[in-house]
Amino acid sequence: MTEEKKEYWRWKEYRKTIEGKDWKTGKIITAGIDIGSIGSKAVIMVDGEIYALGIIRTGSNSPDSAKRVLDFTLEGTDLKFENINYIVGTGYGRVNVPMANKTITEISCHAKGANFIWGDSVRTVLDVGGQDIKAISIDEKGNVVSFLMNDKCAAGTGRGMEVIADLLSLPIEEIGEASLKVKEDPPPLNCTCVVFAKSEAVSLLRKGWTKEKVLAAYCRAMAQRMFDLLKRIGIKKDFVVTGGQSKNIGTVSRLESLLGFKRLQVPDWEKNGKDPMVAGAIGAAIFAKALYEKSKK
Repeated sequence: MTEEKKEYWRWKEYRKTIEGKDWKTGKIITAGIDIGSIGSKAVIMVDGEIYALGIIRTGSNSPDSAKRVLDFTLEGTDLKFENINYIVGTGYGRVNVPMANKTITEISCHAKGANFIWGDSVRTVLDVGGQDIKAISIDEKGNVVSFLMNDKCAAGTGRGMEVIADLLSLPIEEIGEASLKVKEDPPPLNCTCVVFAKSEAVSLLRKGWTKEKVLAAYCRAMAQRMFDLLKRIGIKKDFVVTGGQSKNIGTVSRLESLLGFKRLQVPDWEKNGKDPMVAGAIGAAIFAKALYEKSKK
C-alpha cells in the first residue's frame, strides 16, 4: 500500500462567521465571489459590514468553484442563498460565476476592498495573486487611479511559491518564517521563470544549501520583483499588500526593507474578517451593495 503524497503546496481552506452579527436585522445582504487562479474566496456582507467569509482551492471548473465557495461560506449559518440580494463576481474566473448579477475586474475590487480594510489613507495596493502581481494606485474613495501588472509568468507569484514549497517539502504556511532563519540573505534566485527557479533551487540543494537558504534566496527574488513593479507605478504611502502572499512574512519583510518603510497591518483580522486574502471578495460585496441600491432607485 503506497503512502499518500503530502501536498505541501496546499493552503488550508477555512471559513469564518463574525460573532455578534445577525443577518436577520439587516436590510441589504450582498456577496462578493472572487475566483482566482489558485484560490476561490467569498464574502457575505450585511448592510456593508462583513458577516461571513470563506476560502477554498479553485478547481478545474470555475462555475463549480463559485458554487462550492459560496456554499462553504454559508455553512454554520442559517442564511440561505435566497436571502442574498445581490452578488458580484470578480477575479480570474469572474465570467464563470453563474449566480452573479454582475462582474467587476479584480483590480477595481482589490482597490475597493483595501479601502474598506485599511481606510481612506491607502494610496498603493500590491495584490500578489496566484499567477500575477498587480500594483494599484488608488484615491481616498478606493477608486483606481492607475495600475501595472507583472509579466505573465508564475515566478514571483503564489503559484511559484507553491512550486518551491513542494520541492522543499515544507508546508507553504511555514516557508516565510523558515526563510528568515538565515544569518544573511544569499543572492536571489532566478525569478523570471518558475521552471528556471525550480531548476536553480535543485542545483543549489545539491551543492549543499539548506532549505532555509534556498527559501531566503527565492523570497528575496520575489521581493525584488515586487519592488521593481512598485517603483514603476510610483509607490505612495500608505501602502498595503493583498492576496495570499500578504501572509508570507519572508517576502513581505524583505520588500519592506527595499522600500524603507512598512506596510499597514490589519489589527484583529481573524476576529473582524478584514483578511487581506479576501480583499477582492470584500470589494465585490461592497460594489454589490451599491449596485443593489442603485437598482432600487
